[in-house]
Amino acid sequence: MSMSSHISELQKKHEELSQRVESTQRSPGSNDLEIASMKKEKLRLKEQISHLKN
Repeated sequence: MSMSSHISELQKKHEELSQRVESTQRSPGSNDLEIASMKKEKLRLKEQISHLKN
């Protein structure tokens, strides 16, 4: 896998996770622990993308 395709895949996962977070936050009775976990994963992906771009 080339570096650019790897970065694109990570960006896609980040965007999908972002949409899941928003959706989960809007739903009644949302699980705060699940949301926090997804946000941590988003941050991890963002940091990985940033690291690979530099």
